[in-house]
Amino acid sequence: MNPGGRTWTKATASGDNGACVELAPAGDGWIALRDSKNLDVPPLLYTRAELAAFLDGAKSGEFDHLLT
Repeated sequence: MNPGGRTWTKATASGDNGACVELAPAGDGWIALRDSKNLDVPPLLYTRAELAAFLDGAKSGEFDHLLT
């Protein structure tokens, strides 16, 4: 399933188990985020700035406490 003809990207660390978070450009500066195991749910949309802020926080370890 590929709604809107988007090219989805997932992290290589996700493997092929079908439980991945995927990202795709959604036009006009938006980025779509979806759960690959739940394709019937519409993707969430974020601006480039919002996603950049999240990725910066993830890279700096701000969310690591959620994984323990």
